[in-house]
Amino acid sequence: MSDLEEGRLAHWLEVSIPGFGDLQALEKFPDGQSNPTYRLETTAGRYVLRRKPFGALLPSAHAVDREYRLLSALHPTGFPVPRPLALCQDEQVIGAVFYVMEMVEGRTFWDGTLPEVPASERRAYYESMIDTMATLHSLDHVAISLADFGRSGNYVQRQVERWTKQYRSAQTDEIPEMEKLIDWLPRTLPEQSRTSIIHGDYRIDNLIYAMDRPKILAVLDWELTTIGDPLADFAYLAMNWAMAADGRAGLLGVDLGAEGLPTLEEATARYCAATGRDGLPDLHWYFAYNLFRLAGIVQGIKKRIADGNASNSGAAAMAAKLIPLTEAAWMQARLAGARN
Repeated sequence: MSDLEEGRLAHWLEVSIPGFGDLQALEKFPDGQSNPTYRLETTAGRYVLRRKPFGALLPSAHAVDREYRLLSALHPTGFPVPRPLALCQDEQVIGAVFYVMEMVEGRTFWDGTLPEVPASERRAYYESMIDTMATLHSLDHVAISLADFGRSGNYVQRQVERWTKQYRSAQTDEIPEMEKLIDWLPRTLPEQSRTSIIHGDYRIDNLIYAMDRPKILAVLDWELTTIGDPLADFAYLAMNWAMAADGRAGLLGVDLGAEGLPTLEEATARYCAATGRDGLPDLHWYFAYNLFRLAGIVQGIKKRIADGNASNSGAAAMAAKLIPLTEAAWMQARLAGARN
């Protein structure tokens, strides 16, 4: 049973997307905590729809129109993203702003240890993931009409300020570690040396690989994209090596050599070679920042549960991770030099 008014939606799609065909089925994807996403089956093929959640939303959150603009700029460059097809800003159609893109068929991995892939082939999948991120960070955002997509400097400062405000807007409890981070992060901001398009949530389960080889066909879920510091983006990916293996992207505790997976040092060296860097600074500050940002996102999920408009049946399980995330963030802050 769909939560969308299919009659109005079908009419809009047929008018707005040439060759769309007749809408035959609409199914919400079960995964994802933020912007609800649906598979559309038509007589002409498959499509994907992403919309804002219904109900009251936090300021600047769930900007699917930004996602659509980003995809529209990236797709012509050959960077692997789904082809965007239409944006609807008329909330009268389904009750929220949404966009439609092509359905990319391929293989998605939820477990960072890649148990479905022979150990001898796993490194190639990670190398493809790292190389694709390096390609994104090397694109000229001004040349593809994204000069005003985000401010060029002070990215982490702006992000710390933004996620502090988002957290305060959604706050439901007093969490000591979050209060410490809100005090410490702005006082210890690292200097930004480069500016690029950044994804903001780049991890293996947001990638679609070819069915038979380690080629990335599409990078998904661009809700947090902006113009910012590529080092913060890479550090978010690198954080997987510092997070416990739990059947998701984390790799901590895995025998990487035995499993055919690269070490963090090898991943970092490959990224640096692809982006022309001599090396990277200590990443613990960035790990603390990224975990703080994740905690802000999870706090938003917790607030949406309270407000009755969470987009996923697993939202409660995600919200339960809030305290462990804040504790992990403060631990990384301590490793970066923070004191109680």
